[in-house]
Amino acid sequence: MSVPYDHEFDAASSASSPSSPDEYLTQLLGRALNSFELPDETLHLLDSALAYAGSLHSAHHSAGRHRETYRHTWLLADGSAVTLWELVHNTGRDGREQHEIYVTEDELHLATSRLPLPPEAAPDFDIQVPLVPARLSAVAPERRHFGPSDPDSTVDHARRLLRRAENPDPGTRPGPGTVGLLREACAHQITQAFGRRVNQGFALYEHAFLLRDGSEVSLWEVEHTATPDGRHMCEVYPTQEAARAAIEHRAATRRTSA
Repeated sequence: MSVPYDHEFDAASSASSPSSPDEYLTQLLGRALNSFELPDETLHLLDSALAYAGSLHSAHHSAGRHRETYRHTWLLADGSAVTLWELVHNTGRDGREQHEIYVTEDELHLATSRLPLPPEAAPDFDIQVPLVPARLSAVAPERRHFGPSDPDSTVDHARRLLRRAENPDPGTRPGPGTVGLLREACAHQITQAFGRRVNQGFALYEHAFLLRDGSEVSLWEVEHTATPDGRHMCEVYPTQEAARAAIEHRAATRRTSA
């Protein structure tokens, strides 16, 4: 999932938000320097993708250099899933951000080990996900993986998330208690929510925050263009139920005014 604003999962977003599994793949291939190395068999499998989910897998930031790895998964028509791994870093000579894509964790691990970063920057690959076939449950582990602690980046992400929220009713935004908790966040993860159907033209994202005491807090972001002028906007809610209710209300209003 990539969205048109500057959060960690949207490492190189385009001007428009993708709305289909195929568009997510197109954006990923377009920014990856080594996309030409992907096997034709993998690309052929992705032609039948029905849904897409992506998440930050691990990250390291130090001395102006950074490295993130992302897991991109497509659900296929036969119920299996294909996962691609993206490596994003700025360790080149010019310091520009680069994107690489790999089919297996081993390939990703090898590429990461070649980066000029300290040993502790190496990601901890504790999720075993075969490429094909793989059932959807195999790519949705119960234990959430936040990656290394980065309080400054996480608190800043929470601040930007709340700042861009344009809830029609300000009272539906996360309250002062939640905002206070987020000041103690030390890591975060962003994933696109599927499960119950999301109306076309809407996207729902979970922003999960790890607190210093080991507990978690999630905020739910609704992204859509169901505005009178078609402008892109975001709304943020403290629960998934509230976010989905907002989507249903927006969708109903759009149908009525159409």
